[in-house]
Amino acid sequence: MSALKITAGPFTFKARFEEALAPKTVAAFKKQMPFVSKVVHVRWSGEGVWMPLGDLDFGVDYENHTSYPAPGQIILYPGGISETEILLAYGGVHFASKMGQLAGNHFITIEGDLENVVKLGKMTLWEGAQDIRFELA
Repeated sequence: MSALKITAGPFTFKARFEEALAPKTVAAFKKQMPFVSKVVHVRWSGEGVWMPLGDLDFGVDYENHTSYPAPGQIILYPGGISETEILLAYGGVHFASKMGQLAGNHFITIEGDLENVVKLGKMTLWEGAQDIRFELA
């Protein structure tokens, strides 16, 4: 099954797993579902929100990785020179940390409602951390 529902702040999004492009990342993430966290606004990357996950190990390496996710794309950085994290782009993003440029595995894409992805990003910037939940649709 590739469809999922993401609830973030007051918004609900339909999304799909990128199973053909990032099968190992998708399989590892599915084992963690439902996945519940908080999103905070990125510090170095631009227009995005992220879930800092510390030393959480999904047991995956790079696949379908990018430093420039498009709005509505969700990437997983598996850890290494920076902590493990998940990032959701809502505008222009150049994925980075205090260590420099990073690349994350694009494994989820939000389908439609990109205007609400922008609203979520701006809400997180100005109002603070928002709850987020990933579950199978």
